[in-house]
Amino acid sequence: MKNNIPVKQTALQLVGADQLALNHEKTVPTCGPYHILARVEAVGLCFSDLKLLKQFDAHARKSEVLCGIDAAALAEHPAYVPGKKPTVPGHEACVTIVAVGDKVKRHKVGQRVMVQTDYRWLKTAASNAAFGYNFEGALQQYVIMDERIVIEPDSGESFLVPVADHISASAAALVEPWACVESSYISKERQTVKKGGKLLVVADKGRAVKGVKESFDKAGAPASITAVCAEPSQIAALSGAQKTDDIATLPNEQFDDIIYFGSRKTAIETLNDKLAAGGIMNIVLGGANIGAPVSVGVGRVHYGLTRWIGTTGDNAADSYKTIPATGEVRKGDSVLVVGAAGPMGQMHIIRVISAGVDELSVVGTDFDDQRLEGLNQKAAPLAKERKVKLSLVNPQKNPVAGTFSYIAIMAPVAALVAQAVKDSEDNALINIFAGIPAPVKQDIDLDAYIARRCFMFGTSGSRLEDMKIVLQKVERGQLDVNCSVDAVSGMAGAADGIRAVENRTLAGKIIVYPALIDMPLTTLKNLPAKVANKCKNGMWTKEAEEELLKN
Repeated sequence: MKNNIPVKQTALQLVGADQLALNHEKTVPTCGPYHILARVEAVGLCFSDLKLLKQFDAHARKSEVLCGIDAAALAEHPAYVPGKKPTVPGHEACVTIVAVGDKVKRHKVGQRVMVQTDYRWLKTAASNAAFGYNFEGALQQYVIMDERIVIEPDSGESFLVPVADHISASAAALVEPWACVESSYISKERQTVKKGGKLLVVADKGRAVKGVKESFDKAGAPASITAVCAEPSQIAALSGAQKTDDIATLPNEQFDDIIYFGSRKTAIETLNDKLAAGGIMNIVLGGANIGAPVSVGVGRVHYGLTRWIGTTGDNAADSYKTIPATGEVRKGDSVLVVGAAGPMGQMHIIRVISAGVDELSVVGTDFDDQRLEGLNQKAAPLAKERKVKLSLVNPQKNPVAGTFSYIAIMAPVAALVAQAVKDSEDNALINIFAGIPAPVKQDIDLDAYIARRCFMFGTSGSRLEDMKIVLQKVERGQLDVNCSVDAVSGMAGAADGIRAVENRTLAGKIIVYPALIDMPLTTLKNLPAKVANKCKNGMWTKEAEEELLKN
């Protein structure tokens, strides 16, 4: 042991698809010139860990980094483990820096930080690099990082965010998943045709082409306009457009905006595949109806950030006006959270109640009565305090009636999106939070969706700014992220914790404390009395954490 840093440590490694191994002899790496060694205080288990567990080297974030950093830097980084190399999962982490290399400039020994894990500037073949994937994560006692990787090039900001000592390790670790929830409410939506983007305009016979230029961003026009128009007069309304004859021959996933003046189901389904990541599909019905459900790429709304808008009128600009600035709840919203009693659903319920928005009513649904009761114990006092009307329902026993102006979907089931449209009020927001697989499509009643001016949206992961916002809420007491903790564990129970997430046997979050090597997975209600007595109304606290670690 050097400077109280051991030579060996305990780590939970993923060595192959669905193969977890607890290694008590994993070497604690030493710092190279640019390296940062940190002791892991706490790490949360996440449903996303299961995707890595099942896919392993097939996961988009487990593959090799293709650009964004020198290959030599990757080669000398002991925690870079792409492809089939064993990795350490765990990306919801609070750590304390215990050693740094002599060329490290921004980080110091003794700093306590939480980890933003998503290195979006380091591209892989189908995604980007991430802590806990192709870089080892936090389900170990010590983790090594590289300062050249954890600083974002464009902003110059570190992805290791300082955390005050009065914040519990569990709360700091939970900022990351709560930030994913926060991101789904505060991420800004594009409300115009993309400046410098690729625009596709399609017009059926007899349809006037209106409002295209009025939909442009005030900062600039798209870089190109491709037109598939049935009549010469339609082309004439599009200055500088490049004409083509058949939408089927156009490349897939290439257009940032698609404006369709028409109502043909087959045309919409073909155009669905032409939409680029982050693209907006605008359907201008011009008084007509589609007349049948349309197969819509709902999976890409979450993972590809695609958006669908429309108008029953004939002016394309009217559709863009229906796009909200963000996905935030609004005054007087009637909110439905589908799958409310799972770990992420609980966060949504509590986040909505804590939003500080007046005249909210919230309905949460789940099929598990025990989970609903656990959520009620956490959420009901908060709802009473914030004057939010809260109802938690098992729809198998008590079907939910009525319509809603905000619907958040926690289960990755495409049919729930179609149901949300049926249950929507005018101007409803549909938050597709669950990660429906990107290729999945679902038949949607777009006639109703467009007539009601609905807007479905989704986000994936979190950004640094989201984490800072959640941390500020925690620091000023607006949000107690520890309310989502359901169980704690040492390294001995970490694999059981991942299986509990897989089998959905626990309603809330699981926090692993790597310093506790032999502690099994333990629910809060089964804690030793001296630890349980430090909980508050059955919820995890900093005092309970301190008692647990002391003993």
